[in-house]
Amino acid sequence: MRLDLRLIAGMIPPDVRVLDIGCGDGALMAELATRGVDARGIEIDMQAATEAVSQGLAVIHGDADNDLAFYPDEAFDYVVLSRTLQAVEKPREVLRQMLRIGRHAIVSFPNFGHWEMRLKLLFGGRMPDTETWTRPWYETPNIHPCTILDFFALAEMEGYVIEQWLAVDEKGLKAPWRRSVRLANIFGQQALFQLRRR
Repeated sequence: MRLDLRLIAGMIPPDVRVLDIGCGDGALMAELATRGVDARGIEIDMQAATEAVSQGLAVIHGDADNDLAFYPDEAFDYVVLSRTLQAVEKPREVLRQMLRIGRHAIVSFPNFGHWEMRLKLLFGGRMPDTETWTRPWYETPNIHPCTILDFFALAEMEGYVIEQWLAVDEKGLKAPWRRSVRLANIFGQQALFQLRRR
């Protein structure tokens, strides 16, 4: 299972209701099911959604930008958006919907502020390919790349409470600079945030 999914699984207590937006093949949902979690999923890629359903997982084909509005208020305890925020058309609205339909939102995303990205842009002058950002710019679904600092600013602007956050590298080492947002923004390859409304 992908690193951010393992970390997210560790943030979710047993016996809760979870919606996994952009659930892919359902790897996180399958893991959560072993802990007694009632996990549901929504996935835009029909092939991935079909694969998840073939494993007995409750996944529907849908689009985070348009279909979250159909879920009732507080239908879930946790709503997860893993490595998908940068690929949605309306990230602010998706976050609003997540915190309307769930008491907590967990978001993971690759950090565009990582030092390697900065250096490759500065010295190469081209969109960088890295261990985290693996596709060339003309094939990537990422239309809203952001940094850890960007996400903190968005959460503050929207009035969300950040319950916990961490920055990690691709090997799974949590950043020792976790308490320094600025250092995490430079050295963290990916970030995880758990949010709630005020």
